[in-house]
Amino acid sequence: MDQFFAAVEQRENPELRGKPIAVGHDAERGVVSTASYEARRFGVHSAQSIQLAKRLCPQLIIVEPHFQKYKEVSAQLHEIFHDYTDLIEPISLDEAFLDVTENKKGIELGMDIACEIKQRIRETTGLTASAGVSYCKFLAKIASDWRKPDGLTVIHPDRALDFIAQLRVEKIWGVGQKTAEKMHHMGIFTGLDLRKIELNRLTREFGKMGQVFYDFARGIDNRPVVSEWERKSVSCEQTFETDISENAAVTIHLYHTVLELVRRIEKNDFEGRTLTLKVKFRDFQQITRSMTARHILRTKDEILPLAKQLMLSVEFHSHPIRLLGLGVSKSGSQQPQNEQQWIELELEFEEVKSEK
Repeated sequence: MDQFFAAVEQRENPELRGKPIAVGHDAERGVVSTASYEARRFGVHSAQSIQLAKRLCPQLIIVEPHFQKYKEVSAQLHEIFHDYTDLIEPISLDEAFLDVTENKKGIELGMDIACEIKQRIRETTGLTASAGVSYCKFLAKIASDWRKPDGLTVIHPDRALDFIAQLRVEKIWGVGQKTAEKMHHMGIFTGLDLRKIELNRLTREFGKMGQVFYDFARGIDNRPVVSEWERKSVSCEQTFETDISENAAVTIHLYHTVLELVRRIEKNDFEGRTLTLKVKFRDFQQITRSMTARHILRTKDEILPLAKQLMLSVEFHSHPIRLLGLGVSKSGSQQPQNEQQWIELELEFEEVKSEK
C-alpha cells in the first residue's frame, strides 16, 4: 500500500488531503510511523524523530495513529487477496507476498492479477496500492517499491540480471546502513559490482549473509511464500520522554513493562522460556541481555524476578536509559537450562511499526 497509515487518515479526514502529515505521537521523543507524500517532499520519512520532521517541514500536521482502523483496512485487503490465492505471506499490515502461479481465477499472467487486485483495492477501500510482479520474493519486493505511488512493475526473468546490475546495493534486502557503508568501502555500489565479488570474500566479510548477497546478485531467491507461520516471540518496549537513571524510576518502568509483556503473552496465548531485556542508552548505544528459564514464562511473578536479575548487569547510573524493552521468545535450547545461564539473542521488539 502507498503511505498506508497516512492514506487512511487522509481518507477518514478529508481536511488532511493534499497536506503534509506525519502519523505518530507528537512528543519530544515521538517517531514518525509514516509520512504522506506531501511531507516526504520536505525530507520527512518513517522512523524519523517527530521533532526533526517538524523542523524539516514547519507546516507538518502530526496525526495520532489509529491502529484498529488500520487493522480493519488490512483485513479488507486480505479478503481481496484470498479471492485469488491462499498462498499469502503477510509482511506487515499493508504488505504481503502472494504466490499466484496457480490462482483461483485461472488468470495466466501475474501482471493481470496485480492490475485486478489494485483496482479492487481502490474500489473497496478508496486507497491506492503498488504492486511488484516477478519470479521470486527478492525481486517482487523491489518491484513493488519501484514506481510508488499507484505503481505496477514487472521484472521478467529474461531481464532480471540487467535490472539487478543497475540496482543500488541499498535497495537489496538485508543491506542496511552499516552494511552499505562496508560495501562502499569494498567498491560495491551496484548489483553488478556485487556480482563481481567472489563468494568466499562475501562470506568472510558478511558471514551467512554473504551467500544471500551472492545469490541475490544473480537473481537467485528460492524462498517460498509461507502462508502459515509460528510466532517465535512476544515483546514490548517504551521510549521515555526523559532519560532515566535512578533506581526507583528504573524499577517502576521495568515493572510496568513486565505487566504489558504479560498482557501480550496472554493475548497471543504464547509459550516461551527465554526472557530478553533490551536497553538503549542516551547515546543510542544498545544492549540486550537474555536468560532461559526451566519453565514457560507466563505471569508477572515468573517474569519480574528474572527481569530484575537481568537489569542488575546494566550500568545505568552514569549511563541514562532512553528505551527499555522486554520480550519472551522460543529461541535458545529446547532443553531446560540453568536459570543463571546467559544467552545473547537477536529479538525484534514491537512498538509502533513503520511502513512505506
